[in-house]
Amino acid sequence: MIRLYHVPLSPFCRKVRLCLAEKKIEVELVEERYWEQDADFLRRNPAGKVPVLRIDDMHLSESTPICEYLEERYPNPPLMPKDAEGRYEVRRLVSWFDDKFHNEVTSKLLYERVNRKLMKTGYPVAANVKSGSKAIKYHLDYMAWLLDRRRWLAGDAMTLADFAAAAHLSALDYISDVDWNRHDVVKDWYAKIKSRPSFRSLLADQVSGFPPPAHYTDLDF
Repeated sequence: MIRLYHVPLSPFCRKVRLCLAEKKIEVELVEERYWEQDADFLRRNPAGKVPVLRIDDMHLSESTPICEYLEERYPNPPLMPKDAEGRYEVRRLVSWFDDKFHNEVTSKLLYERVNRKLMKTGYPVAANVKSGSKAIKYHLDYMAWLLDRRRWLAGDAMTLADFAAAAHLSALDYISDVDWNRHDVVKDWYAKIKSRPSFRSLLADQVSGFPPPAHYTDLDF
């Protein structure tokens, strides 16, 4: 049995979960409180981070290498274009969301509002929340610019870039931190990807002490 050590609202774990589900790979989900630095978990990944995927007696870490490993081993349905330029654009956008978006938005909103409470590290820093709330507008505007020119974020087909973006935005949507009315084209994109069967397990997530808003599971939001 393939096993994924994860945290429900981690966008990096969600990206891997979406890839697994889209490729119809059966997986056992094991919630891991990585911040407790459990010795067994550190043996699986000395970096002390999630996600960690156990497959064939290997423990794979880092979400993007995991997703690309799955793409190579289970090529259908494809989540990467065949041409070099298309693959570059997917990788560029995955990096955009997992680096720039994460640092400017996810870490300022989700981590302040949720992770601090879960990890018992104090109250949200208001300046960080304000910064994240401002930055997400810029990122939604950039997504709208892309989607005005493309069917999906990286081109005409859904790719890992869409899963990377949806992983971050779905986690933020769980705490009502996304203004879906800012751009219809972004809202339509999210509704399209949210309605896929691979998204169902994400919509079923429940984090103790943080009930999701009513619209979170609504496919016609």
